[in-house]
Amino acid sequence: MRGWSELAERVGGTTRTSEKTALLARYLVWLTGDELRPAAVFLSGRPFPESDQRAIGLGWAAISAAVTKVAGTTAGALSEAYDRSSDLGVAVADVLAHRPEEPDPSDSPGIVEVAEAFAAIEAASGAAAKGAVFGALLRRCDCVTAKYVVKILTGELRIGLREGLLEAAIAEAFERPAAEVQLAGMLTGDVGETAVLAKEGRLDEARLRLCHPIKFMLASPAEDAAEILSRLGPLVWVEDKYDGIRAQLHRRGSEARLYSRDLHDVSDQFPEIVEAARSLPWDGILDGEILAYAGGHVLPFLTLQARLGRKEPTAQVQAEVPVVYVAFDLLAVGPRSADGAGRAATAAAAVEALLAIPLAERRRRLEALDLPTIAEGGRFALSHLMTAGSVEALDRVFGEARARRNEGLMVKDPLSGYSPGRRGLGWLKMKRALATLDCVVVGAEAGHGKRHGVLSDYTFAVRDEASGRLVTIGKAYTGLTDAEIATMTRWFEAHTVRQLGRFRLVEPTVVVEVAFDVLQRSTRHQSGFALRFPRIVRLRLDKSVDEIDTLQTVERLHGELQTGAEYLVTAEARRAGR
Repeated sequence: MRGWSELAERVGGTTRTSEKTALLARYLVWLTGDELRPAAVFLSGRPFPESDQRAIGLGWAAISAAVTKVAGTTAGALSEAYDRSSDLGVAVADVLAHRPEEPDPSDSPGIVEVAEAFAAIEAASGAAAKGAVFGALLRRCDCVTAKYVVKILTGELRIGLREGLLEAAIAEAFERPAAEVQLAGMLTGDVGETAVLAKEGRLDEARLRLCHPIKFMLASPAEDAAEILSRLGPLVWVEDKYDGIRAQLHRRGSEARLYSRDLHDVSDQFPEIVEAARSLPWDGILDGEILAYAGGHVLPFLTLQARLGRKEPTAQVQAEVPVVYVAFDLLAVGPRSADGAGRAATAAAAVEALLAIPLAERRRRLEALDLPTIAEGGRFALSHLMTAGSVEALDRVFGEARARRNEGLMVKDPLSGYSPGRRGLGWLKMKRALATLDCVVVGAEAGHGKRHGVLSDYTFAVRDEASGRLVTIGKAYTGLTDAEIATMTRWFEAHTVRQLGRFRLVEPTVVVEVAFDVLQRSTRHQSGFALRFPRIVRLRLDKSVDEIDTLQTVERLHGELQTGAEYLVTAEARRAGR
């Protein structure tokens, strides 16, 4: 594992993609079959393959206790080190650098041993037992190895290694076509298995497996209708961008499973959809959205949140927040069966992967499935599909979607294939800020990754006119340039009122214009409201704190949106009466 960690250091130390690929290829080609699988998985920044549903379950307290014991230091040492770097792997290495005795190099764990330790941590019951396994592993690791063991465990590798680079390195190492490596990765959802298949010349044996989630195809953001048509035109397919939970539905024999966007199994949270899927007369995989739905209408996402994180929701919860599954793509399908649930699992071998065929054909085959729809008393619906061939038509459809209280539009090329995990130009998401608010920054916090040394996460507030107090309404960490963040970091450091760990209360002086997509009531912030998808449009250094928006303005805007009234996009436009 020491050699793997040194490789990770070198990969993270260069910004040249060609050099990263070459380093990886030279390393991978010399690994044994047993080492190759976990080594490739670790390079993806995970302890287990992406399609593997296991979770380590090792929290901060257990990690801190183990590090403290191994290093023979005080309980707060890890927290202090983390505050300096905002990187747990680096922090662990910093603390272990002061331990009284270095581990025996001859006892350094190998890659396979580390993989076995990760499996043992996951299987252990309780924080103490997990921490004991972790501590035993840590005692054998030098500082560099310990740093990367922790980075893998926490999913924070941070060496600038994208999935595409790792696949390219596998192709280069074993002299296989890059497209075949990429396809095998898509089908298996396991870069370790893909690497082994490439090494052994068996990439053609990669198969899509039901009840093993594959990565979702992603859409690139776009706002301008003319730009969208120039990329996808002249005629595009358009669907509402629903404000729900994207989910993959797998059906195999009498088994049905739902997987979230992060590939977690969420079947227990939505048993009514799973139960409805069990009786479908075919095997396959759908891509779609889970929505709260009642009385013939889609309910706001805030309503659906009552279902999130609830395992085995009660009958009362299911009745209060009923859900449906809106399908918009078909990724795999098997032969139809008269008895449906009675088929043997071996029928899954006949499932056909549809990822490479055009969207238009996938949609035709999706419609031919005859899902039991809401209108028929079922739990399913197909996404509402439209076409647009002009800027005017696309803008009109966008306005209609927002009037239906959807986030915006999904605009797709009907000839596009399905590319799991890729954010290409075959699908574009058309979203525009619902409105902006002028807010004052009241708190700043160090970021993560490349922004760990700067204050890039801002908590902001509006003013409550009734009390004169500033009340928080959200937090954002996107929108400003690196140069702006560096400048504001120096300012916030000089104007910190109180420091609470990594978070600083700062003088309420800096005004920012904040855009958002959804405004909803929430107890998370002092204002009683929360902004969904907030991002900073610009610093308003020309404005004073006396000119920020008020809580009363927020309440009025929320009321207008709830009643479907026309909204005004900017704070300045509202004040001007436009």
